Amino acid sequence: MTQRIEQHLNSIEKNYNIKILHACETGSRAWGFPSNDSDYDIRFIYMHPKDWYLSLKEGKDTIDLMLDDNETDLSGWDLRKSLRLLWKSNPPLFEKIHSQIVYLKNDPFLTDLQKLSEQFYSRIASHYHYFNMAQNHLVEIENRDSFRLKKLFYALRAAVACRWIMEKEENPPVFFPSMLHELPTETGIKTQILQLIEFKKLKSESYEHGDDQNLIEYIRHWLNVTEQNAKQLPGREGSYEELDMLFKNTLNMNA
Repeated sequence: MTQRIEQHLNSIEKNYNIKILHACETGSRAWGFPSNDSDYDIRFIYMHPKDWYLSLKEGKDTIDLMLDDNETDLSGWDLRKSLRLLWKSNPPLFEKIHSQIVYLKNDPFLTDLQKLSEQFYSRIASHYHYFNMAQNHLVEIENRDSFRLKKLFYALRAAVACRWIMEKEENPPVFFPSMLHELPTETGIKTQILQLIEFKKLKSESYEHGDDQNLIEYIRHWLNVTEQNAKQLPGREGSYEELDMLFKNTLNMNA
């Protein structure tokens, strides 16, 4: 599958006359809890030839494709759009540039982007994102006899990310098990979640689950705990000039 994804990325570069600077996996495969029929969520950052950015009228800054009978979801953001989102400490962008599953990368660009992300990381913005994600998925599983197992994991990962943000100064890991191992997670809860991850790998995306109600309580607990102190979290510290410099250097480097 990796070879096919790389072929898709090469075709996109030719068909759209762009250069892909970074392409990675996101979603359940990157998070570490795929089902046996999970699709591939490929996200990439790309740039146009330098002259494209000199027009008074800004062009379309996204590319979205569904391929392989909807098994492969590809979505790309233009370089300028991506850097503007970094300025806003956009959590989905942070997940893209720190994913452990990488299909294509420009090493100097990715290194600079990851380094800058440390300055633009906003704990308060990140908590807001994951808190709302957890709340939205919790509504779909709380007080129900059965629910989609993947929804439980979406809420779990987001709630644990909220805890991570409160207790640590760096961005939450993309890979969910890393959060469980690096936080002082109760042994019983951690074992239960890790076993459930292995169980999920054997099930389809549509599988309905009815057990593990204590994990729903665990999610609600950490949302309540982190919400009380979230307003005290710091924002970002980086400057727009640094993003401008990376933007210009990347355009010149690949001119």
